[in-house]
Amino acid sequence: MEISDIIIAGDTPGVEWRLPVFRFKGTKPEAPRTYIQAALHANELPGTALLHFLLEKLRQADAEGAILGDITVIPQANPIGSAQSHFGELQGRFDLGSRTNFNRDFPLISLGERDGLLEDLDRYSAADRLKRQLLHVALGAELVLDLHCDDEGLQYAYIDEAFWPEATDLAAALDMKAVFLSDGESSAFEEAVAHAWKNEDEGRKKTTLPGRLSVTVELRGTRDVCPELARKDAEGVWQFLLARGVVAGARPDLPVFAGKAVPLDNIEMIRAPQAGAILFHRDIGESVKAGDLLATILANPGTPDGALGVRAPQDGLIVTRVSTRFARRRSDLMKIACAEPSRAERKPGTLEA
Repeated sequence: MEISDIIIAGDTPGVEWRLPVFRFKGTKPEAPRTYIQAALHANELPGTALLHFLLEKLRQADAEGAILGDITVIPQANPIGSAQSHFGELQGRFDLGSRTNFNRDFPLISLGERDGLLEDLDRYSAADRLKRQLLHVALGAELVLDLHCDDEGLQYAYIDEAFWPEATDLAAALDMKAVFLSDGESSAFEEAVAHAWKNEDEGRKKTTLPGRLSVTVELRGTRDVCPELARKDAEGVWQFLLARGVVAGARPDLPVFAGKAVPLDNIEMIRAPQAGAILFHRDIGESVKAGDLLATILANPGTPDGALGVRAPQDGLIVTRVSTRFARRRSDLMKIACAEPSRAERKPGTLEA
């Protein structure tokens, strides 16, 4: 195992960020190369805990000569966000300097333009230098896992349709309850990786990418950080690496993925009709019917008509829920995975900002 640092110069004098990178050299050049990162949204830490325990397993495998394909791991991919605290609250999702999401605005390039990501880095802000460095490392692999979590949520993932259904092995290994089949129309990290692969051949965009995978894994919610879950998830990733031939060992007999796999157009984004305190009536993991009461918003507490009901627009599975108990008007409350497309208009790309 080799540990090195990517150094990101700050945007003010005397500041720099150090990004530890763990690398394991494989013994079989034909084995898939793997890249795994966590905490790109710096306050989403279940993936960091997972990688702590996965790295234990990888170090042991390395000592036994069982690493077949090159593996690169970055347990905390965003030191800039980790240092952003506002009145005691970690602000890890957005760069406070540019007000952009740390998981948006990755360069959309072809694979042949990979080396250009590191040219003239001084032209870019620290956040953009971080993004370009991460993307450059990831594009040296065939399997890319970006570990995130939701607010309150089930285990699920965003997977480009170009990787489905081949990616059912990852969904099964991590016991996912749902998969959102994305359209590849955003500039998020995992879609920027897929974009480069799809445009590898000049003039011909690929629609399927066998043997490759770039995925955003949502490891439940922000509070689901504990040794038991981290070890369980690390074992799930380990089983996936075994199944793909990245590490040596008996190929696991993975269960059939039994969760929901739905396109983003089938996700109902439940939003608050008015501002107010949130009283949830239904929890993540519950199946609901059209018309079921999901939440009550206390828009004008104490008045006869001050409570507004929020109901399910169609049948589906509640995959996520916000952890806050106060809503602004039109703020997100839940994501529900449904069998039919939502009637709400959706722009291409990500579900949230």
